[in-house]
Amino acid sequence: MRLDSATIGTGKRPPIGLALGGGVARGWAHIGALRALIEADIEPDIIAGTSIGSVVGAAYLAGRLDSLEKWARSLDRRRVIHYMDLSWGGSGLMKGARLVKVLEHYLKGVNIEDFDRRFAAVTCDLRTGYEVWLQQGPVIPAIRASYALPGAFEPVMVDNRYMIDGALVNPVPVSACRALGAHMVIAVSLNGDAFGPIGSSHEVNFDTNEIVEPDLPEIAIMAHQSINKLRPDSILLKSLLGGTKPGKGPRIGSVMMGSLNIVMDRISRSRLAGDPPDVFVAPRIGHIGMLEFTRADELIERGYRAMQHEIPLIRSVLDIIGDMPSATAAGATKGPEEE
Repeated sequence: MRLDSATIGTGKRPPIGLALGGGVARGWAHIGALRALIEADIEPDIIAGTSIGSVVGAAYLAGRLDSLEKWARSLDRRRVIHYMDLSWGGSGLMKGARLVKVLEHYLKGVNIEDFDRRFAAVTCDLRTGYEVWLQQGPVIPAIRASYALPGAFEPVMVDNRYMIDGALVNPVPVSACRALGAHMVIAVSLNGDAFGPIGSSHEVNFDTNEIVEPDLPEIAIMAHQSINKLRPDSILLKSLLGGTKPGKGPRIGSVMMGSLNIVMDRISRSRLAGDPPDVFVAPRIGHIGMLEFTRADELIERGYRAMQHEIPLIRSVLDIIGDMPSATAAGATKGPEEE
């Protein structure tokens, strides 16, 4: 049963909010950050997640963090390409159906109301541009809406409204945590050193995307690879994941991710200046491209180290806030839109 803002954190400490920011593949760092909090016996009472942050936050609250981590660490180039089910003529480059199957494997039948703590998936209403916090109903559509990056994924229909990636309006949802009752907010930003590689830091080889029988003549293998290079899906995937080609400028994937990087950085700076977190955690992951889902090992480790470094500060802030008179206003504020 979910705790409400009037009861969370009472008795032992003030309620803690955890704001998990957006950042595409860099979001695997959130797994490591949560591991450090678990190890330190610091459990957030409220989690607000944007984009990949909502995925990791929901998995944690559903007791599926171990499963998500195992799946993330298992990703290699071939598996990443497999999950990119391209869409021709739709409103996004990918259908996202294969990723939904993964989510259903771990979270099917889970509703947000089932969590024992408050959770909000931050998304954006495509028609109005309003920021929306999804706090009720099935968790899978909520997190799908939160990571529905325009151009990459099709918008997700929730309550007769098309929703898109929440990173466009609130990349690090500190304000959501405070509005939901947090007296202390820990924010994990994936763009603290924002302007490193934006797409992929290496060229991805698509020439062997399919298995070629080893007993084929060499000329047949060469012909197969040549045809594979010309397949529309291979061309598009190379454009999305191929990074920057010397002498020819960035590919579409790098342009999309670079644009998102700029948007998230500028909006984050503005919003965090107006409502800063009590503890700001920024793993040094700018050298890892936003599409490099295969680097989960490094991202998780860097997220863990970054949060572990801030544990003494978190304990100090908790002590200070715990000694202050209880602030009732933190749980009384309503968000821009709550669903």
